[in-house]
Amino acid sequence: MDRRTKYTKKVIEDTFIDLISEKDISKVTVSEICKIADINRATFYRYYLDVFDLLDKMEDEFVEKVKDAYTINDSDDQPLSHYVIALLNICYENQKLAKILFTVNGKPYFLNSILQEAYNKCKIRWTKERPDISLDDIEYATVYMFNGTLGIVTYWIQSDFDKTSEEVANIITDLAHYGIKRFIYKK
Repeated sequence: MDRRTKYTKKVIEDTFIDLISEKDISKVTVSEICKIADINRATFYRYYLDVFDLLDKMEDEFVEKVKDAYTINDSDDQPLSHYVIALLNICYENQKLAKILFTVNGKPYFLNSILQEAYNKCKIRWTKERPDISLDDIEYATVYMFNGTLGIVTYWIQSDFDKTSEEVANIITDLAHYGIKRFIYKK
């Protein structure tokens, strides 16, 4: 992709993020994006079908960044916190987009696709480390842990990234390893 194409897509995406931060996606129009971004409609349609396609492509790029970060840290003996920190750092680096992706219609639907890879790695690791535990129980534990992670990450984003990525990763891993009682009463 040449520099001009990258610049044009960035202007479109930044304009879209600003608009969707102010109002529901169903109220954002291609004409409005083009007017603010100072591009013509043909330029927009060269890259995107409509505003929903734009959001989907932005989401896909975000997911790829997370997957790339997971791949860099990919090892069976890496602690779970490495995957969590990778996700949190990417959210922090893309705060406006993360707020949109994680809270469309007030639901953290987006996290599910991102966490799937870490979820699967966790299940595989626990199955290897604890063959004495049934697959069904491992599934329950993994579902519990990742739904909690979903809630924590969503809360962190909605709280305007009030903690560092490492602090949030520590909260998640402490809760995952020690449970709520030890986390709340650890002092």
